[in-house]
Amino acid sequence: VQLQASGGGLVQAGESLRLSCAASGRSFRSYSMGWFRQAPGKEREFVAGITWTGSATDYADSVKGRFTISRDNSKNRGYLQMNGLKPEDTAAYYCAAQRAGSSTSPRNWGYWGQGTQVTVSS
Repeated sequence: VQLQASGGGLVQAGESLRLSCAASGRSFRSYSMGWFRQAPGKEREFVAGITWTGSATDYADSVKGRFTISRDNSKNRGYLQMNGLKPEDTAAYYCAAQRAGSSTSPRNWGYWGQGTQVTVSS
């Protein structure tokens, strides 16, 4: 499966962004999907994950209540709605997919899209 993330940009603190992940190739609906982020000088970290059915989601504590992950298997797309953005959310955001269930470890994800930059100014 090939993934392409989009929707990043420069926003002020408190504003919102919606990231999109377009999937092509093998059947996206049979893959769990996740969002990760990586700030300069830091390791890539888990943000949110969703199972292939969309029935279960998982979030990093730092984004709970502000971010929402979703997917539309009919469109082969996944989304990350980010509300109440903070300067510490600034990072390159990556979407990922894997056959197994959601995982917080980047090493468990086999497919990655390119990053989309999110910059939040204070």
